[in-house]
Amino acid sequence: MRFDVTLKELWHSGVGKTGLLLLFLLFGASVYVLATFPLDFGPRSWSNPAVWADNPKAAPPTWSNLFRRDPAPEHRVYTAQQPDQIVQAAAGKALLYRFQFDYPFQKPPTFLAFTMGGVTYYGRPPLVTVILRRPDGLETTLYRHVPRGPREGETPPFRRYHETPLRIQLSNDSATVTTVQDFARQAFGLLLDEQEVRGQVDRILFGQPAEDGTFTPLMGIYEVDIRVSASEPEDEVGFVRFVVGGGVFGLMGTDAVGRDLTQGLLFGLPVALFIGLAAAVLTTSIGTVLGIASGYMGGRTDLLIQRLADIIANIPVLPLLIFMLFIVGSNLMLIILILVVFSWPGLTIQVRSMVLQMRTSLLIEAIQSLGSSRTRIMFRHILPQVAPYVLAQLIFAAPSAILAEAGLSFLGLGDPSIPTWGQILESGFRTGGVYVGYWWWIVPPGLLIVLTALTFMLISLGLEPIVNPRLRR
Repeated sequence: MRFDVTLKELWHSGVGKTGLLLLFLLFGASVYVLATFPLDFGPRSWSNPAVWADNPKAAPPTWSNLFRRDPAPEHRVYTAQQPDQIVQAAAGKALLYRFQFDYPFQKPPTFLAFTMGGVTYYGRPPLVTVILRRPDGLETTLYRHVPRGPREGETPPFRRYHETPLRIQLSNDSATVTTVQDFARQAFGLLLDEQEVRGQVDRILFGQPAEDGTFTPLMGIYEVDIRVSASEPEDEVGFVRFVVGGGVFGLMGTDAVGRDLTQGLLFGLPVALFIGLAAAVLTTSIGTVLGIASGYMGGRTDLLIQRLADIIANIPVLPLLIFMLFIVGSNLMLIILILVVFSWPGLTIQVRSMVLQMRTSLLIEAIQSLGSSRTRIMFRHILPQVAPYVLAQLIFAAPSAILAEAGLSFLGLGDPSIPTWGQILESGFRTGGVYVGYWWWIVPPGLLIVLTALTFMLISLGLEPIVNPRLRR
């Protein structure tokens, strides 16, 4: 049956149509990931904690607020590369950055952070001041900073924080704690020691004192002013960023490191499809070729292939895989290679039994009498007859390989440089996400693994009437 006819038959069945639609969706998402994500996303981003420093830790998805009576504060990141205002002065200039936002939540932020990068100055280092202005008109200076001065022998321009930006976690910064301690005394008349303030910097800044000694969140319009006082007109700042940490984040939440699980799950999709298709194609090709050769050629060739298949089929794969990964190191290609090496014997034995019946048929005997070579008979006349069955096995082998890789990653044997669904599951279990209720860390990768396996299973079910014409209606 031609490919277009096969596709038409598959599309006419309900399970086949569902499987094709899901497969197109998975491949479309994979193409999007490959076009937008860097190929070294794993080592450069996923395994680099500095990339996720501004994200909340172990935060559920933003849409989970829809099911809460008291919504958690949303995560807010404000970044500016150009100042809102430049004030010239006799002693230099002042760069003014202003972020204004509405805070309607009944809970305080989880943290506050300030980041600055790309500072270039020609004379004295600039003074950076971060000021918070509350809805009730009160304001306080959260942070002051002066970049490091010129080194001995260093000539202008002096460049600071270009390669590694300056990032300050204001909620835990000692200078900010002292400033908030003074603010609580002057604004509310509260005498709090440093330890009391350190644990509730965000509550004090975004709240009002209550009679029971706690702080009630203050809703309204907040304003953050960042002032950079420079001594030279040529001084400049690459960017400034202010983060108001939230209790929810993104489409799929974050893990304990703050990594965006949406990005990890998306990047794991083409990896899973590559593992499944690569392992399935190689396994099916090897098993089919050896099965046809064993069944048709017979004799010593048949004996050698079958004994080799028996030996490999009875080798315990998991202990050997653990040993090899321990010696060689975790590598995705090595995992695929081992899956292929130990997966072909079953298909070889099944194809051989089919070929044993075909080689005594009248068609094959007639072709042999015409003087056709063994290679032509095997691949021109026998292979098309076993191709429908091999195609069905190919589709079944893909989800098996995906599940095998996910299981190995769950055991800690996956490639640590590439985020996969199995690794996300493993990190969730290893850090206790199951026991503390981090469902967004466990359920999505598990569902994606099931969805991918279901896609190939539906296509295989849709191919049954094509492989076996007696099932057609």
